[in-house]
Amino acid sequence: SINEVICHGIPDTTSVLKDGDIINIDVTVYYKGYHGDCSEMFMVGEVDDKGKDLLQVTYDCWVAAMNFCEPGRPYKDIGGVIEDHVTKHGYKTVRNFCGHGIGKIFHTNPNILHYRNNEPNGVMQVGHTFTIEPMICEGTDKVLFWPDKWTATTADGGRSAQFEHTLLMTEDGVVPLTGKLETSVVQPWEEEGGHYLGRTYELDAWGKPVN
Repeated sequence: SINEVICHGIPDTTSVLKDGDIINIDVTVYYKGYHGDCSEMFMVGEVDDKGKDLLQVTYDCWVAAMNFCEPGRPYKDIGGVIEDHVTKHGYKTVRNFCGHGIGKIFHTNPNILHYRNNEPNGVMQVGHTFTIEPMICEGTDKVLFWPDKWTATTADGGRSAQFEHTLLMTEDGVVPLTGKLETSVVQPWEEEGGHYLGRTYELDAWGKPVN
């Protein structure tokens, strides 16, 4: 998904990346009967300061939302954490798409809304697996669908950014099952805190908790 494409961008032979683009790559895995879902942003060449700020704010709201998670908290409150963070920076959060429960079924309950809401989507419990995947826009959050009825872009052509992990709820908060390896490149938005490994856990090179 390049620049104004919010999500569901389809690779093709006509789209050519150019200097200054921002791009989201969304990766899903089906392994031994279970699904995983994650996405990451990348910069092509030299991105302008506004684009870099969009990426940093999107990443920071995502980390804040993951850090908020702990057993007993309502899923609906995740959205307020995200929206409160991005609006103070002048950005908007997309309402048309959401995070979701995930496991043997790819999309299942609960729906994780990325904006302030009062939906009765349940309470976090140890063992739950779900995604948080905010889509943050520099302009309008209104969505325009392409004729393929799949690709979703911003209605005003403004850029959008997104990050996503599949998360496992533990007694001490969430652990990213799609966490990065120790050898993964540290992106500019990660420079302050490094790769997100969870609120209290450290992971080994295979993504497993270290005791």
